[in-house]
Amino acid sequence: MIKEECLEIISKHRTNEIVVTTMGTVIPWGKISDHPLDFASVGSAMGHAADFALGISLARPDRKVLVFNGDGSMLMCLGTLATITGLKNPPRNYYLFVCHNGTYEVTGNQQIPGNRTFSFATIAEGAGFEKIYEFDDPDSFESSLPDILNQEGPVFINLRLIPSDEPPPNRRADREVRYLRGTLAESTHELKEAISGLGD
Repeated sequence: MIKEECLEIISKHRTNEIVVTTMGTVIPWGKISDHPLDFASVGSAMGHAADFALGISLARPDRKVLVFNGDGSMLMCLGTLATITGLKNPPRNYYLFVCHNGTYEVTGNQQIPGNRTFSFATIAEGAGFEKIYEFDDPDSFESSLPDILNQEGPVFINLRLIPSDEPPPNRRADREVRYLRGTLAESTHELKEAISGLGD
């Protein structure tokens, strides 16, 4: 599957969920969406978008949280999967998408360990996820996504993608996508205000 095509599919079915992006999905998603509940998890330690999104989902159990994690980022913090399922009350509003293209895309497309033979779905199952999906066909993904997003989480979705060539999503005032124009602190403050505006 092509990454941008998958993101377009998610965008079509997105309503008012909080969306956390990182690495190779940051710029493509920012070109599709300019929602106040979008957050780019860049400008800090790589690999922590999934646990950042977990914190949001626990703080706001009334609001669905979608996180688009890279396969390289997921490998860096596999322990997050066990943290999610090991909670006394795992978040019912948490949807973890792993964009699996087999490379560290934004640093030069170096192959991840195991490349495309590594099974994130198997790891998620071993960590205790009960709802696990894997797609390599956009039609199947689009037809299944509404039902997936209507399920209670935590949900793990692995997307098998064709490698692409995404530049590093650095934060700069002149970036073409709005949510990369501010500093990490500024963007975090904006997200906090947007979430607070949702009410209790």
